[in-house]
Amino acid sequence: MSKNTIIKGAFILTATSVLTRLIGFFFRIFLSHSFGEEQMGLYQLIFPLYALCFSLASAGIETALCRCVAGKIARSKRNEADILLYYALCISVSISLLLTFFLRKFATFLSIYLLGDLRCEELIRIMAFALPFASIHSCICGYYLGQKQTKLPAFSQFAEQIFRVGAVYFIYQLFITNGLSVSIWLAVLGLVLGELVSAFFCIRYYSIQKHTRLSPISLYRNLSLGRELCILALPLTSTRILTNLLQSIETISIPLFLQKYGYTATEALSTYGVLTGMALPCILFPTAITNSLSTMLLPTVAEIETEDNLSRLKTLIQRVIFFGFGLGTLCGIFFLLLGPLIGSLLFNSELTGDFLRTLAWLCPFLYMNTTLISILNGLGKANQSFLINILGLAIRISGVWWGISFRGMNGYLWGLLFSQLLVSLLCILNLNSYISSRELY
Repeated sequence: MSKNTIIKGAFILTATSVLTRLIGFFFRIFLSHSFGEEQMGLYQLIFPLYALCFSLASAGIETALCRCVAGKIARSKRNEADILLYYALCISVSISLLLTFFLRKFATFLSIYLLGDLRCEELIRIMAFALPFASIHSCICGYYLGQKQTKLPAFSQFAEQIFRVGAVYFIYQLFITNGLSVSIWLAVLGLVLGELVSAFFCIRYYSIQKHTRLSPISLYRNLSLGRELCILALPLTSTRILTNLLQSIETISIPLFLQKYGYTATEALSTYGVLTGMALPCILFPTAITNSLSTMLLPTVAEIETEDNLSRLKTLIQRVIFFGFGLGTLCGIFFLLLGPLIGSLLFNSELTGDFLRTLAWLCPFLYMNTTLISILNGLGKANQSFLINILGLAIRISGVWWGISFRGMNGYLWGLLFSQLLVSLLCILNLNSYISSRELY
């Protein structure tokens, strides 16, 4: 039954993710053709800041809520699972509202001194409104994923993407028809509208389900559940924040070091836009499968740990490694052979094809790492996954600072490959050590 639940849940999430990624893929093509590579670079430049704020407000809380709810449901304590959701919403939405105020207040400072381009100011001010809605969406999805229920997370993701793309396309056509100028701020507005719709969808779905009615008194009497959630969420949130800080340093440094290598400011931003807005989305497209699998693995592994079923855990890890590496190998061969054709046909860009061929070597390790990190988090090994991720990011930043200085963008891409290889090795060693210690015990 558990195996069927994982497969069914992963299938639903994968199918929805593939659809949304296909929509998003053609959406990026539309954006690149409508606004150009430089505007795409600006659009991509704000996302590390958004990811950092989302990590602080929601990401760690969602993962912690998923794991806590899985444990409560396994012990038939559904009432406590509902209380955990309320605590998660209170904490996450409160933090996101503070961050919204902060981003709008200091948008000019952040755009100049953090992102290095004043043109990002308007984008940051618009982006800030997405955070409270993203928090609601994230917490409610984490609650249902902890119960291995994937319909709401899948359909809310699909609704968000459909409305986001549809709204941007409709407003763009409206502006063009009336002779009005429009820039990449429209894509950021679409992000806000998409999160608004997904949050409303999640609230509506939860409200029509049969749940325990909770009063402020019952929440006060169960403060221990709030502490339990915070204790688990704190290291996960810290991991996400530091990871995103390092990713932000990496992202901001790429255009700067490309200029030091000899690129003009426009060439550096355009190259960065091609890498992050065109080539990487192609490479990451198959992760719709591995991300869905990793989402289902976290509550499943938490359940296995509760049952203390070591043989089942070993079998699961072996199958995950085989599947991730196998899928990555097939996709890597595909991008090696057809990368230039994809770049020229879809994006009319030879540079995209060159990047795809180099990034193809990442695939076996990248796809496998997604699931291995999820298993570590499911086992409660948040500290280990944190250190592994930080080490991988440190190597990637070294690729920016030294690789680009000597070899241009190829130096960074090969640093990226080495970091993924190291993350795979460390994950496998940590899981092997965990199983060996449990066998001795």
